[in-house]
Amino acid sequence: MSNESNRTVKNDGFSTVEDTVNEQIKSTEKAFPHFQTSVTSLQQEYTEAFKNIVESSIALQREFADKTGINTGLPQATEDAVKKSNEQINKVQDVQNKIALATIDATRQNIKTFNENAKAFADLNKSVMQSWITAFTPKFS
Repeated sequence: MSNESNRTVKNDGFSTVEDTVNEQIKSTEKAFPHFQTSVTSLQQEYTEAFKNIVESSIALQREFADKTGINTGLPQATEDAVKKSNEQINKVQDVQNKIALATIDATRQNIKTFNENAKAFADLNKSVMQSWITAFTPKFS
């Protein structure tokens, strides 16, 4: 059989695998926007819940301190230390966010490079295979 007649066969294993993989890829691509929306919504809900917990806890503790007469005043040095620590934490978080984004971008670029190299590698293997087939195929005169 020639290569062309092999490709026209509908029920060969390669066509079945190719069709199945293509269906899975399409299904995955359809799901991406839903996942992005869900993750964003989850992040917003988490942030809102965290904010509410902190605000509620502080309000409850403030009310308790006010009603019981507990002095909650801080020395200026303590307040300054807390503010400076918070500034440093914010800077660290900013650096962590930049590192995370750079890592994601580098990973994306690496996948893109891998994809380009995979095509070149497949072409190279095809050329090697063709030379082997040519070398081992009997020549009829």
